[in-house]
Amino acid sequence: MLKQRLNLEYPLAAGKPDLLWQLLSTDHGLERWLADRVVENNGVMQLTWGSPYGEHHTLSANIVERQKNSHIRLQWVDEEEPEAYWEMRIGKSELTEELCLCVVDFAPAEDIEDLHELWDDNLDRLHQSSGF
Repeated sequence: MLKQRLNLEYPLAAGKPDLLWQLLSTDHGLERWLADRVVENNGVMQLTWGSPYGEHHTLSANIVERQKNSHIRLQWVDEEEPEAYWEMRIGKSELTEELCLCVVDFAPAEDIEDLHELWDDNLDRLHQSSGF
């Protein structure tokens, strides 16, 4: 099944990209807003939601590309479509010239709305945990 590309842009109050970069590219930073537990090992990020000692769900993603203070691109280990990935990029809003987080992700057409809501929820947690 072909997946559709979802492009999202979220304005951020972050003044400097290096502070935001730590939240996007490190296991400790991602644990503050994206997953309950994140472990990076040899270019693979293992993300766990839920209690590691109780009910939980774990997925692994290969780090395909990482450029400091710019972007990180990952692909789920079990991804069947080679063109499907997820990326978080630090950008500047064309309207306000302020920092923004640009997200690219892929999902089947019937799941695009749910994926959009998931990213909205993730960004709410990012704002709450960092003030960005």
